[in-house]
Order: sequence, then structure tokens, then C-alpha cells
Amino acid sequence: MAKDREKLFQAALKDFGPMLNRIASAYEFDPELRRDLVQEMALALWRALPKFEGRASLKTFAARIAHYRGVDHVAREKRRPRTTSQFPDIPEPGPGLDVETDRKQQAQVLIKAVQKLPLPLRQVATLALEGFEAREIGEALGISANNASVRLARAKATLKKELGK
Repeated sequence: MAKDREKLFQAALKDFGPMLNRIASAYEFDPELRRDLVQEMALALWRALPKFEGRASLKTFAARIAHYRGVDHVAREKRRPRTTSQFPDIPEPGPGLDVETDRKQQAQVLIKAVQKLPLPLRQVATLALEGFEAREIGEALGISANNASVRLARAKATLKKELGK
């Protein structure tokens, strides 16, 4: 049983570790605190694995655990005073930037815009960017697929306005 849990945990970290990092970036803007949050997410996933029944995919299960930890983190951090800037400065594009640098800057702008969304919209936007369907988003967040679709539509509209598109 313990070996199965360890194998499942290692597989989840290998397959979904980058997803956990991206979900954490939607909840925490400071890189050091974000690393701590990812560790908290991994620990929460380890602790929750015995409850995994396979009704949803392991990816959805991991995303749900990560989002719950993210919400807890935001609530905890809201009570604590911040000493650093909430949003990192994103450099303006300059002449001669190659395509990869431009893509990275566009991704940073999108991340910054997602981070500004209210928490319920940020949650669905983050999962949608991970490729989750409305049904899976609903499962991960404990809401209906219709509710997830409505939140996603609102998030997209807000992001379009924020990004000027």
C-alpha cells in the first residue's frame, strides 16, 4: 500500500509538477513564497492520495488539491503584511527581440493579467490555461460545469479588456 502511494505520488509529481507551479503562480506572486506554496501543494497531494478513488483523473485530483492549498495560502497571506511589490516589473519589448523572448514576455503579461483576476475567475482561468474542460474545472473546484463555464466566460472577457484585445 505504501509503495503504491509512493509510486502514484512520484508519477503525479513527474506528470503534474509543472502544472502545480503554474497553479501556484496564480495564487502567489513572490517567487520565494511561490516555491513554498508548491511544496505545500505537494505535501497536501501526498496526504490526500489515500482518499483518491479514481472517480476523476489524477490530474483533476491534483489540480483540486492545489487549488484548495492556493485558496488557503491567499487567505493566510492576506492577513500578513507584504514588504515586496506584488507584481514583478515586466520589461518593455525592445528592438531585435527574438521570437522566444517575445513569447516569454507575452506569457508574463498574460500571467500578470490572470493574477489580477478575482480569485474565482483566476481559478477557472488557470485551469483552462492548463487545458482543462469546463466539466473538469467544475470537478477540480467543486462547482458545476455550467458554473465553471460562466466563470470562464467572465474571466476571458476580463482578460480581453485587461490585455486590450
